[in-house]
Amino acid sequence: MAALAADIKAWGRELGFADIRITDVDLSHREAGFADWLAKGYHGEMDYMAAHGMKRARPAELVPGAVSVITARMPYLPQASGDDWRERETDRLQDAEAAVVSVYARGRDYHKVIRNRLQQLASRIEGRTGAFGYRVFTDSAPVMEVALAEKAGLGWRGKHTLLLNREAGSMFFLGEILTDLPLPKDEPASAHCGQCSACIDVCPTQAIVGPYELDARRCISYLTIELKGSIPLEFRPLIGNRVYGCDDCQVCCPWNKFAQPSTLDDFDERHGLGDAALVELFAWSAEEFDKKMEGSAIRRIGHERWLRNIAVGLGNAAAAGKKGAPAIIAALRARLDDASPIVREHVRWALEQHGAASLS
Repeated sequence: MAALAADIKAWGRELGFADIRITDVDLSHREAGFADWLAKGYHGEMDYMAAHGMKRARPAELVPGAVSVITARMPYLPQASGDDWRERETDRLQDAEAAVVSVYARGRDYHKVIRNRLQQLASRIEGRTGAFGYRVFTDSAPVMEVALAEKAGLGWRGKHTLLLNREAGSMFFLGEILTDLPLPKDEPASAHCGQCSACIDVCPTQAIVGPYELDARRCISYLTIELKGSIPLEFRPLIGNRVYGCDDCQVCCPWNKFAQPSTLDDFDERHGLGDAALVELFAWSAEEFDKKMEGSAIRRIGHERWLRNIAVGLGNAAAAGKKGAPAIIAALRARLDDASPIVREHVRWALEQHGAASLS
């Protein structure tokens, strides 16, 4: 099996994965921590987290007979990012008229890319071993991906709860193949966060409530992606111009000076999402949104949440030096009669930030 494991890693690199590691299915050491996280309600409206219970920490329950996990990481920084990408991301947060989309979402939907390539890897394995039991995952089933990747040696769990790697930071996707093949295990990696608290300190909403502990209900990624209803008033000013996700805890991380660009065109920016303006995106009709976001992870939040998020960004432009800007006011007023009550509510809030509520 050692020779097969070596071949699996080589095949994975040929398919665009930066690294492949292998571990077993035992995550019993994570059960207590996960139960405590759920008990605190930190999962918010992500009911699926609780619905699957401890199945997340028991991979063998997902694939009967599974004894091994092949874990993979794939970098997603656009190929043209350059060494100064962190500085440019920080600068965009200061541009009141810019719409900031999380880096990972600017290209093709990673679920499709990773799943397809893991399936190709499984087919390569099957060509060597014959039929075997397996299932492919990538952020799409009750799997504790970071815990498995950490145990397999792909990196360590950072204080922001994302996986960190000494050679690649955290700007990568994870994926897994659970299998009944008894493959040799790799050794876990050691942690290297030390006394650093940059990610905790930088979080706009203080969502990282302690080292290695995230209250998703406060996280901007949760608020702009997972949350279906109105964004709580207390968080709206803190969101700034982030309209889909947030990269602050990664951009500030010293290890991400080693982040590697993707080798795939799939993760290159599409539709100008790396330098789009709030007003421009706010003008998209539902049809334009569906067409432009086809094949993108952004499409799953729908047009309503897209407009909700952008309305918050337009409102926050008032405190960032663009109070009463004619183009912003006009864009907001054009949505005052939107069919969605949620959009209308956030538009009214945004106008209030500009002192233009009387115009509504």
